[in-house]
Amino acid sequence: MHQRIPLAEEDFNNQLNRMTRFVVTNHTPSPPTPNGIMNKVAMAKVPRKGYKESSSIKIQAWWRGTLVRRTLLHAALRAWVIQCWWRQMLEKQLERKQKAVLITYVKKEWAVVKLQSLIRMWRIHWRYCQVLNAINVIQCHWKYHTCQTCAVLRGHCVVTTTHLQFRIEIINP
Repeated sequence: MHQRIPLAEEDFNNQLNRMTRFVVTNHTPSPPTPNGIMNKVAMAKVPRKGYKESSSIKIQAWWRGTLVRRTLLHAALRAWVIQCWWRQMLEKQLERKQKAVLITYVKKEWAVVKLQSLIRMWRIHWRYCQVLNAINVIQCHWKYHTCQTCAVLRGHCVVTTTHLQFRIEIINP
């Protein structure tokens, strides 16, 4: 199946065909001159013997060089595309790693805060239970003592973040 050649290559191929026809047929196209008269410069540029071989070798060398440069350009562009893709993949991979590290850090911090909250809650509950036990003991003993002295107890309780304060006053009427 015949592939379609891009326009720039068609122009290049047409020019190459014209040049090779010139070399093969040894035809020198006459340059345009005023009134059809050939000037002396055009007459002096008549191809010499051996010119066919040297110009065809030059054209072939030029064409091979063009092909090599084109191949190198395509290879360089492909390498550049691969390098861009690779950098993008490395960047995404680094971003995923950073996100994973951040998520684990946040989970650890959340666990620490939750644990601290539970410990504070347990300590306050434990202190509250101690105060309640102390109040019960005092009430039991005071009931027995009240019957003998007829005094009144007044209690005041303050709960802070670090401890509980409990104050009891005995008032004799």
